[in-house]
Amino acid sequence: MRSDFGRRIAQRRGELGLSTRQLEAAAGLGRGYVEYLESANSPNAGVETLARLASALHTSAEALTGSDVNVAPGRHAPAHHARLSTLSAEECSALLGERGIGRIVFVAPRGPVALPVNYTVIDGDVVFRTAADNTIDTNSSDAPVSFEVDHIDEASGEGWSVLLTGRLHRFEGAPEALKENDPTPWASGDRPVLLRLTPSERSGRRISAS
Repeated sequence: MRSDFGRRIAQRRGELGLSTRQLEAAAGLGRGYVEYLESANSPNAGVETLARLASALHTSAEALTGSDVNVAPGRHAPAHHARLSTLSAEECSALLGERGIGRIVFVAPRGPVALPVNYTVIDGDVVFRTAADNTIDTNSSDAPVSFEVDHIDEASGEGWSVLLTGRLHRFEGAPEALKENDPTPWASGDRPVLLRLTPSERSGRRISAS
């Protein structure tokens, strides 16, 4: 079974579009070593190797080892000469992708609430599952809501965020649309209700380091 360390290396390598050979060359590692790290149950990597991997993958050693999972992001200093730019609606849609994890923001009797949800995109709408008769389900009938997705790169001080606004209602589409793209929640429990956000506005921003 692949270790968490190996899984994080493989995921980050995939995000950058690097092959194992390319990563080995960038990090100055021997041939086959990255494949070993990604596939072994308990891979052994020293401090220097970890630092080389983090540098080649443009991330931090903490991110590769998972030691930062219980710490809020954004602890590092901002990048030098960082630029804040506005994203177009097309760029927002591209970053939203076909599925992921975002935050649905709605108004409950106690006030504004933001909840993380696993989502999928169907015909430009955001679809996610929730439990029946909970707060968001009972307040979802054509309710105005917002939906936010973001990504933060701690090592480079870069990141982006996308915000959708629109109306929330129950998903009434054909079941076939969910066969290969069901927004299965990471959290356990029965969540049979499908809710659909039809966005009326897409906006976003990106922080880039020069």
